[in-house]
Amino acid sequence: RTTLMMRNLPNNYTRDMLVQLLDREGFAGSYDFVYLPVDFARGCGLGYAFVNLVDASLVTKFKCCFDAFSNWKLRTTKVCQVTFSDRDQGLKANIKRYRNSPVMHPSVSDEFKPCLFSDGVRVPFPAPGR
Repeated sequence: RTTLMMRNLPNNYTRDMLVQLLDREGFAGSYDFVYLPVDFARGCGLGYAFVNLVDASLVTKFKCCFDAFSNWKLRTTKVCQVTFSDRDQGLKANIKRYRNSPVMHPSVSDEFKPCLFSDGVRVPFPAPGR
């Protein structure tokens, strides 16, 4: 299992802030999928995110780093909890789930969309299949 759910993220954290945090904590190139769901009406995060690691051997290190993490860039008392995603596991499952999702519609701002990475560099999400 490689897809983790990070809970209790600050609601004003953005996807890009999360990606910067992952890289700053030593995980650059260690993940290939990041999605931080957003409340479009309020324009802020829902307080959780999904991260898929490129290898299951990284899970323990990731949990050690981010479970009970509270060193956010923003002022908050939130303490992160890391669990396995109970919805989708693995890069292929996450791509399948989101490539035809309404969140991928062209009218949705890029900052609110899930994104893919290869060797630490963002790559395009596959086009919708329908």
